[in-house]
Amino acid sequence: MDQPTQPMAELIALRSRNLAMSAIKEMSILSAKVPGAASLAWGLPSFRTPAPIRDAVARALETDPAIGMYALPGGLPELCAAAAQEHERRTGVRRDPEKHITITAGNMEGLNTLFHVIVDPGDEVIVTDPGFVSHISQIRFNGGKPVFWQMREERGWELDIENLVGLIGPRTKAIVLVTPSNPTGCIMSEATLRAVAEIARRNGLLIILDDPYSHFTYENSARFFNLATAAEYADHIAYLFTFSKAYAMSGWRVGYMVIPEALRTEIVKVHDLAMICTPRISQVAAMAALENEPTHLPEFETILGRRRALICERLDQLAHVFQYVRPEGAYYVFPRVIDTTESSTQFSHRLLQEARVTMTPGAAFGPSGEHHVRMAYCVEDDTINLAFDRMEAYFGK
Repeated sequence: MDQPTQPMAELIALRSRNLAMSAIKEMSILSAKVPGAASLAWGLPSFRTPAPIRDAVARALETDPAIGMYALPGGLPELCAAAAQEHERRTGVRRDPEKHITITAGNMEGLNTLFHVIVDPGDEVIVTDPGFVSHISQIRFNGGKPVFWQMREERGWELDIENLVGLIGPRTKAIVLVTPSNPTGCIMSEATLRAVAEIARRNGLLIILDDPYSHFTYENSARFFNLATAAEYADHIAYLFTFSKAYAMSGWRVGYMVIPEALRTEIVKVHDLAMICTPRISQVAAMAALENEPTHLPEFETILGRRRALICERLDQLAHVFQYVRPEGAYYVFPRVIDTTESSTQFSHRLLQEARVTMTPGAAFGPSGEHHVRMAYCVEDDTINLAFDRMEAYFGK
């Protein structure tokens, strides 16, 4: 038999070869190989999907003959209508379900689809620094360039709006915002968000609002402002909501996108190419989530608020190791590692191997993330306590 003339590795496209594994997933994979590791790396909520959603899906499995079939690529019409109704309830902005709504396989797939639609090689997308690691990778994988807009740690991770205009160039397409922020937990002010929207409108840019965490703002709910409520900017906003966090449906992979009409057909084409459709069973679950009163949300937020207090209390006991800004929302804290010459990656790997504690290196979240680590407090209290017991034993009190 003839020998192959070319190793398989040489067939791999350069853009894939240059793509790094998400640091969040890399640390989670490494953690799984360390017996008994206490992991604060992955933002995976410990809650079970609420009973009304599970019950609705169980009934559909028995009674709906189409439950295992394709749906239209844009989403089940009844779910699109329900998403439009929910968006209007939460923002006061009415959107046509046939013109402005697309059902996604969660916000990760939704963002990747959107970047496929708007980014040509060499185009630029502005992201906060620190910002979500997968946004940065998705932009690069689509041939774009992430442009980092620095958040000011000394000012509670607030953004300097006066620095934004200088980041906009002839190839800029969009600005990505997550509030409350992943990884910092900061809530962006209404003044900042409105200023961003005005700058985007003047420059013909799209604002991408990735919203996994707006239900978790604790005592800061009065400060939280959803820019999607500003109807005057609706044609410059793509709003993406995922059921993963607020409804404990991370594994169902379902969300919805509220987008300008000019983008919808293009988004549906790309979504169809990658997914055909968001799984029908997940769309049925999302329908149940929207049809039932979300009585679980106060409990979720209370538990997460208690865990936030716990992780901050434990961080205070390691003030010689970490310095942090108290998170206002979401379920992450992003402390600085004090007096270290190690990179955040080296520090995180050493902590996993020597103390059996897992966290995500901050450098993955942008240049300003270096010498920080992200800790997720959506895990069980016992996991938080075990991680900090081990760090206190490792670093000393």
